[in-house]
Amino acid sequence: MLTADVLIPVYRPGKQFEELLEKLSRQNYPIHRIILMNTEKKYFPEGLERKYGNVEVHHLAKAEFDHGGTRDQGMRLSDAEVVICMTQDAVPADETMIEKLLSPFENPDVCAAYARQLPAADCREVERYTRSFNYPEKSRLKGKADLEELGIKTFFCSNVCAAWRRDKYLELGGFVKRTIFNEDMIYAGKLIQNGGLIAYCADAKVVHSHNYSAKQQFHRNFDLAVSQVMHPEVFAGIRSESEGIRLVKRSIQYCVHIKKPWLIVQVVTQSAGKLLGYKMGQRYQKLPKKVILWCTMNPSFWQGGNS
Repeated sequence: MLTADVLIPVYRPGKQFEELLEKLSRQNYPIHRIILMNTEKKYFPEGLERKYGNVEVHHLAKAEFDHGGTRDQGMRLSDAEVVICMTQDAVPADETMIEKLLSPFENPDVCAAYARQLPAADCREVERYTRSFNYPEKSRLKGKADLEELGIKTFFCSNVCAAWRRDKYLELGGFVKRTIFNEDMIYAGKLIQNGGLIAYCADAKVVHSHNYSAKQQFHRNFDLAVSQVMHPEVFAGIRSESEGIRLVKRSIQYCVHIKKPWLIVQVVTQSAGKLLGYKMGQRYQKLPKKVILWCTMNPSFWQGGNS
């Protein structure tokens, strides 16, 4: 049995986070340590970690937080064979989530695995379909041989709930230490390029979804594209947009199928926000800093001297 730690960056935790800790405490697979990388000590509920014997909290200032760097710091605090990265708003759907997520690691070539994300109760209908498109019912292994078929989706491995083989992580240098976003796919790309396999585990389930507006999708996809442009060693020459086109077509078909054609307006506006943000992010080097700060969802990254 592999030793497993859970690593969670935390900021202003609420009831959902407490539910996450409770659900982790009930898993049928033993969790060695739960490492919390908390931004701003004043926002962390006093004594919360003492409710659980395996929870430890490491506090950092807001200026110190970085999507890749903070997670890397947590990975290096661990001594487990596998580290499971989660976000504070992802909740295990059942007591077997950890067990199912770790099962692919029986194959020594599997270096990472990620869970299926299910929509929350308040999730809008179009987003529910998007979840099912991106996280289907069937598991699969992904490797370098899948690049021609899947394109950039070969690298998809979401830190909302993803397990990483720690010795391979250290060997390849892990998450980039300073990144705007997308630290999981950047590192997953390195894994694939170095012959590793990534497992999508449809049986390992977490409840996690967002009802983003078209504007929020714009900001998110701007940062996504920026992260890809900043790492040509991973993403250059990899087909990236055909999957998005396929999602739009399938989403429109779905709206017609469920006899709610008015939802097509939502599909179109959301997709327009994603595409415009992505295209502008691809060209961020030509944009004035003032425009970049309006486009991004992470202004602190740019104000920290990155451009």
